[in-house]
Amino acid sequence: MILSDFDLNNYIRKKRLVIKPLRPDVIRENGIDLHLGRRIARLKQTEKVMDTRKNFQPEDFYKTEYGKEFTLKPHEKVLVYTLEYMEVPVDLVGFVELRSTFARCGLSLPPTIVDGGFKGNLTLEIAGSSFPIKLYAEDRFAHVVFAKLTSPLEKPYSGKYQNQRGVTFPKFDLQK
Repeated sequence: MILSDFDLNNYIRKKRLVIKPLRPDVIRENGIDLHLGRRIARLKQTEKVMDTRKNFQPEDFYKTEYGKEFTLKPHEKVLVYTLEYMEVPVDLVGFVELRSTFARCGLSLPPTIVDGGFKGNLTLEIAGSSFPIKLYAEDRFAHVVFAKLTSPLEKPYSGKYQNQRGVTFPKFDLQK
């Protein structure tokens, strides 16, 4: 069952679903809109191999930028984050999509799930269009649809991205 604006308002009012900051424009008909943060990480073009088991250095593969606006180059991939911090209860799961206005510009966002029990800002990948596009921090750019689970999770999310803030790079279980 997908939650309506009525259900979302009840979850938020009862502090079962936490969204901070909670701006008036975020609660929509069947989900919550999220705003673009002020930091992005551009994926670098490099011949260096990202080894997912050892010696991972984010600065070898990402260039971080802070600002109020960002221009995505054609077909460029970037990591962004949501200004909103969220705490998802154990009886919900969230499905994140790009708002249709940005999808109509040719941008895309890979499927992203927010597990019950997750706490933090979301880090998302955006893939650029066939032409440059300027994005602005604090614009509504993503939408989360929440679905009620048939029963609360027995094992809520408690993974390595719990309590993440801002753009968070991949975290590998490095072997030495």
